Amino acid sequence: MNSLLGKVAIVTGGAGHIGRAIVIQLMEAGADVIFCGRREPEHLPEHEGRQAIFVAADIRDPEQSQAVIDVAIERFGRLDILVNNAGGSPPVDAAQASASFTNKIIQLNLVAPLVMSQQAYNAMARAEGVANIVNISSVSAVRSSPGTAAYGAAKAGLLNATESLAMEWGPDVRVNALIVGLVHHDAGVEHYGGEEGFKKVANMLPLKRMAQPSDIANAVIFLCSEQAAYISGAALAVHGGGEVPVFLHLAAEARSSE
Repeated sequence: MNSLLGKVAIVTGGAGHIGRAIVIQLMEAGADVIFCGRREPEHLPEHEGRQAIFVAADIRDPEQSQAVIDVAIERFGRLDILVNNAGGSPPVDAAQASASFTNKIIQLNLVAPLVMSQQAYNAMARAEGVANIVNISSVSAVRSSPGTAAYGAAKAGLLNATESLAMEWGPDVRVNALIVGLVHHDAGVEHYGGEEGFKKVANMLPLKRMAQPSDIANAVIFLCSEQAAYISGAALAVHGGGEVPVFLHLAAEARSSE
């Protein structure tokens, strides 16, 4: 449980449902954690008398992302882990998306984590031992992403950047990515048509459930641990086996109705 004892970590988007789980599990593994977002949460995560540090920042602004890293150095004198978790996109038809909207989505999901990784590298080079960067990508990066084309393209770019940075920065920094699938959270139930729609979508996955935020956090902890000491440049799929092609279900429904 203390595999990351003495380590200092930054988590972007740490107030969200996945980000908060990552912050908590990093603390449970022994790390001191700084997390950032545009709005401070009502309650800061705590573990055994230690409290996570929140820094208000829009990571699309390089000065603000650098300020988050500066807090880590000023407070703890080092930086060992960066989890580029902030991201996302509302659904927008590609034909209707403005150039400004597309730029903002790519800025958040690709440019910001790339720039923050570059800024973190300068701080990580001073730390003892091997540092870790974990980029949170998406299944949208490896399959079509209708309704979120810019998001899918940005997350695909993040996977490529992961490989490139791992090549450049080894052996001092290991850089890996997670390909995250559908994740269960209460706020997302209506997106799937309520509880019934939510269950129907989950039932189409091989493991018959969506991921819990803790599933994503567990993968982050693994990639930052000594158990993953020879893993760098990897894209670890955390999607429960993948999304079953819809045509298989349509065909099964057609057969059952005969």
